[in-house]
Amino acid sequence: MAANFRAVTRGRSHPERFSKMCIVVEEIDETQFWFELIEEANLLEQSAYADIKNEIDELVKIFTTSKANMKK
Repeated sequence: MAANFRAVTRGRSHPERFSKMCIVVEEIDETQFWFELIEEANLLEQSAYADIKNEIDELVKIFTTSKANMKK
């Protein structure tokens, strides 16, 4: 996700930056999906879930909002 976001900042045109932002949103969504599977499988200590989940949820909101703003 981080490398893809860096690509957004280096895009040569608005359509290219928007396309790359779409990839960022897909990647953070996939990260959220895998984290949910890890949580369901109890692969981490329970105390770690809340903080990580909050961080992922915030990133989803940030990048989804950014993508929506770019589309306008």
